[in-house]
Amino acid sequence: MPLAALRARLADVSDLARAAAVLEWDAETFRPPGAAEARTHQVATLRRLAHERLTADDTAALLDDAEAALGTHAGPDDTDAALVRVARRDRDRAVLLPARLVTEKAEASGQAMEAWKAARAADDFAAFAPHLARIVDLSIEEADLVRPLVQAERGPAYAPTEADARYDALLDAYEPGGDTVQVAAVFETLREGLVPLVAAIAARPAPADVLHAPADEAAQWAFGLDVARAMGYDLDRGRLDRSAHPFTTSFATTDVRITTRVDPDFFPTAFFGTVHEVGHALYEQGIDAGLDRTPLADGASLGMHESQSRLWENLVARSAPFWRFWYPALQARLPGAFGGVAEADFVRAVNRVQPSLIRVEADELTYHLHVGLRFEIERDLVAGRLAVADVPEAWNEAMRARLGIVPPSDADGCLQDVHWSLGAIGYFPTYTLGTLMSVQLWNAAARDLGDLGALVAGGGTAPLLGWLRTHVHRWGRALPAAEILRRATGEALDAGPWLAYAREKYGALYEV
Repeated sequence: MPLAALRARLADVSDLARAAAVLEWDAETFRPPGAAEARTHQVATLRRLAHERLTADDTAALLDDAEAALGTHAGPDDTDAALVRVARRDRDRAVLLPARLVTEKAEASGQAMEAWKAARAADDFAAFAPHLARIVDLSIEEADLVRPLVQAERGPAYAPTEADARYDALLDAYEPGGDTVQVAAVFETLREGLVPLVAAIAARPAPADVLHAPADEAAQWAFGLDVARAMGYDLDRGRLDRSAHPFTTSFATTDVRITTRVDPDFFPTAFFGTVHEVGHALYEQGIDAGLDRTPLADGASLGMHESQSRLWENLVARSAPFWRFWYPALQARLPGAFGGVAEADFVRAVNRVQPSLIRVEADELTYHLHVGLRFEIERDLVAGRLAVADVPEAWNEAMRARLGIVPPSDADGCLQDVHWSLGAIGYFPTYTLGTLMSVQLWNAAARDLGDLGALVAGGGTAPLLGWLRTHVHRWGRALPAAEILRRATGEALDAGPWLAYAREKYGALYEV
């Protein structure tokens, strides 16, 4: 059977890629430091083999045979048709990339990761700069090779500048159909809505800083796991470990792992990092198990993936109803840190709006200014308008202009994120796109389920998870992200609902 033969080939490709992911997860968690070079070669080999299997001529023949077998009668929700469509697109993109480039990028990323860790620890951007320059060069080479495919898919009306076409090709790998000009317009809309709101909040008394307090690391870890389990994260099919930067990785729907980092003097670092990654993991664990070992067993886009993590982190775990249920348990776990802190003061503190240095610790409003900064720097790097050596200066100037603060070190500035060392240029905008989707999905769930705040206040998030399983998770990549959003909400991507949510929530918290 043609479809069975195609599935067998795609299973091989998936297994090789997932094996590489296991080695990459180990590199961030348990691998001894001296094994870094060997691990880089191992991952590069597996990535090259997966690439070669996908791009082989007989894979094209298998796709042709499967398409012929399906004919023209497959419906819009037919999984086999989706499998052929997605595999065809993946192969078309991969064919444009020579195995040499895939290997070089994997090796460069492995080396850059180790250099980034050392450079961040030493606050030494100059040590990381050559690795970033290599990543940028390889990303530009990849973009220029992929641009004809993006142009063909979008048709003759698609006429970006050469620089934006290059960035589109990179963004498309994370957010299929993503458009640089449209993304820039989204950030501009958010900036126009956020600047007056943040200014009004700045004129109000700031919440008391009750979060910077010694908090036992083991107790923080235990509380995070308590909440993860209650959210629905299945620890029989996952685990929580430490890493330099929180992340989620999936090797199958039965093996989805998350990491976080712990600050012994600042509870939100570990807790909200854990909840954010659990949101990603719930998505991966909720994909239809029948899609395992196929290219469909993944999120529809990184924006859709971020919609899940941001929904759980912000709309649930930063809400007053959530802490109405969980705050007594937190006080029991960490009496020294929060035993004498009133619940209302704690809720205001975890929703404090204040310019900050670190993106992953930023409040909901200024977060998008952090993401927009990274998007603009990436866009300029890829266009050749910004040299790698000038990134720290550009970063610091953007932080001053947007947030009124300048990082005292590159470790808390342009070296804070892992993404560029991974070769993930084009990734950052998906954080904001996903945040916008999160509110649209939340509003749709509320229309179907009723008062979500009351459910959360009662500790009952299972109905919300069930709704997301039905409307988002189960599809994997079988439907495009835009179609999943449209079916679930009746809307296209729109910044309006998120801005309305932000004004309502923070207007109440700050009486503005």
